[in-house]
Amino acid sequence: MATAQPALVVLAAGMGSRYGGLKQLDAVGPDGEILMDYSVYDAINAGFSEIIFIIREEFEDAFKALMAPKLDGRVDWCCVFQDADDLPEGYKRPEGRERPWGTGHAVLAARDVIKGPFAVINADDYYGKESYRLMFNFLSSMKDNDDKPLYGMCTWRLRRTLSKYGEVSRGVLSLDDQGRFAGIKEIKKIEQADHGGRYSTDGGTTWIHLDGDRLVSMNFWGFPLSFMDLLREGFPIFLERDEIQYDMRTEYLLPEIVGDAFVGGRIDVRLMPVSDRWFGVTFKEDKERVSNALSKLAEEGKYPRPLFDI
Repeated sequence: MATAQPALVVLAAGMGSRYGGLKQLDAVGPDGEILMDYSVYDAINAGFSEIIFIIREEFEDAFKALMAPKLDGRVDWCCVFQDADDLPEGYKRPEGRERPWGTGHAVLAARDVIKGPFAVINADDYYGKESYRLMFNFLSSMKDNDDKPLYGMCTWRLRRTLSKYGEVSRGVLSLDDQGRFAGIKEIKKIEQADHGGRYSTDGGTTWIHLDGDRLVSMNFWGFPLSFMDLLREGFPIFLERDEIQYDMRTEYLLPEIVGDAFVGGRIDVRLMPVSDRWFGVTFKEDKERVSNALSKLAEEGKYPRPLFDI
């Protein structure tokens, strides 16, 4: 028997340090829409009826004022707060630690409101209509009583996810001989290069090239409710790492959590390649390109204008 209706969890607590402002609330659409509006619109049309936003408490009022006119009466929605002091009993935030603890910690912030299978997305990415249909269908047929739970991941080709304006982080996938998921590695500071991307681990003295057709995760996940137990179990282990006390950027990240669980034989992962275009606003210079792409989609009739009739 199928489980409860899938929910969508939107990670919107990041302040966009490289971008220079609260990019999640920055208008990019032809009628003042933000990227998150398109995610919500596509998710609702794919069948999602509940949306949980992970935000920082300090911009709750601005966030709700912006989203309430668009969502009230269309979908059930709520906000929960990611807080760096939200830690298991017996743990304290290290002195000097200001930033939250990453995407795994962000999902944990919703532990009291997630009641069934759920998808997770970034607030500042455009994933396309196809990805939400694929994920909703996957979650709708999910069962959560297997010995080895099945997680879902939408994937894109690396070349279609890079920015010409700077370095990005990507969850780069490894596949087995049958093209199935075999692992994921979070690689930071990937820049565009001929036929794909490249990154360096020694300050640019040597470079490691990545083929542009490599599949990558853009943080669009599908999980059973039992994933919350895995997050709770793993977070104290993460907090015991030595680098927590001196590296204030160390984060509890979904790609690492999923990858470790897979290597440990605890889960399987289904890959869902998406043909729709992905784009996002990582740097300020990306905004014009994204705005032009969204205007073109509206001109082609793929989205109404305005997106929400307020």
